[in-house]
Amino acid sequence: MKRILAINPGSTSTKVALYADKHVMIEETLDHPVSEIQKFERVQDQFEFRKNVITNLLIENGISFESLDAVVGRGGLLPPVKSGAYKVNDVMVDRLKNNPVVEHASNLGALIAYEIAEEVGIPAYIYDSVAVDELIDIARISGMPEISRASLLHALNARAMAYKVAEKYGKKYNEMNMIVAHLGGGITVSAHQKGRMIDLNSDDEGPFSPERSGRVPCNKLIDLCFSGKYDKKAMKKMLRGKGGLSAYLGTVDVREVEKMIKDGDKEALLVHEAMAYQVAKAIGELATVLKGDIDVIVLTGGISYSKMITNWISERVSFMAPVEVMAGENELESLVFGTLRVLNGEEEARIYSEEN
Repeated sequence: MKRILAINPGSTSTKVALYADKHVMIEETLDHPVSEIQKFERVQDQFEFRKNVITNLLIENGISFESLDAVVGRGGLLPPVKSGAYKVNDVMVDRLKNNPVVEHASNLGALIAYEIAEEVGIPAYIYDSVAVDELIDIARISGMPEISRASLLHALNARAMAYKVAEKYGKKYNEMNMIVAHLGGGITVSAHQKGRMIDLNSDDEGPFSPERSGRVPCNKLIDLCFSGKYDKKAMKKMLRGKGGLSAYLGTVDVREVEKMIKDGDKEALLVHEAMAYQVAKAIGELATVLKGDIDVIVLTGGISYSKMITNWISERVSFMAPVEVMAGENELESLVFGTLRVLNGEEEARIYSEEN
C-alpha cells in the first residue's frame, strides 16, 4: 500500500491530502487569514509558512515524512508542458523560484513537495500542471497573427474525470474520444482525442460562468474599452472576476441563483439557462473538432452538482453521445491517482527541462 501526500496551494488556503493507494487517510483545507498572507511580499516568501502548516498537520495526525512513498504538488505556472506526471527536479525548482511565468500560489506546490521528498529520499511529482498544452497546430490559429490561441483549462480535473469515465466504460483513456466540460467559477471545455487534449474553449473565449464573462462580441468590447468609462484594470475585472452571473445577478453562487428562480425571478431563470446554453454550444463546437466521433461527454466541476444545469446541457447535447456527470473539483484525488499510476508502473513520469 503506497502512501502519497498531495499538496494544492491556493491564494488563501492550502489543500492537503494523504492517501493510502486510493483510500483517503487525511484531507484538509488549511485556511490562511488574509492578514497573514499579506505579510509576505512575494508568493515565494510564503514557502516556509506553508510548509510548516503542512508539517504540523501531519505531526498532529501521527504521520512522519519517512512513512510516505511519494509527494505530489499542484503544478505551477511553468512554460507549456505535456499532460501527465513530471518528476520535480532542480531545473523545475529554479524556474518556479526565480523565473515563474506568473507569480501564483500553485507554484509553491512543486517546491514544498520537492523539499519534503528530498528530506527522506522519495520522489516528488507534479501532475497535469496549469500549463498543460497539447493543442494541435491548427487549433492555435486565432485569426490575428499577433494573437495565438493558448491552452488554458482545468486540465487536472478534466483528465482525471476522463480517466474515471473510461474505466467505467471498461476502456483506457487513450482509447476514447471525449468532450469534457469543467463547470466552476470559470468554465472550460476540452476535446480529448485518444488521450490528448487537442482543442478547447478557454474561460475567456467560451461560455460565461459565475464570475467570468467568457466570449463577448469583439467590436462592442473594443468600444467599451475606449469609451473612457473604464480603465484597463476595471475592464479586466469585468471579464474575469465580476462578469457572468456576478454581473447579471449579483452573486457567484449557483445555489442562490436557483433559489431566486424558485422564488419566481424570471431574469435569473433566463441568465442561468443561458449559461447552460453556452456550455452546450461549446460542446457542439468541439464536436466538429472530433468530426462527430465522440464516445462520451463529461460534465464535471462544482456546478455539475446542479441538476438544473446538467439537465439543460444534457437536453441539448445528448444526441451526440452519452452524457456522464462527474460532479466536484476532485483536485487532490486527481493528483494522487495520477501519481499512483506512476508508482504502479502504469504511466511514466516525464523529466522537466527548459527545452520541453
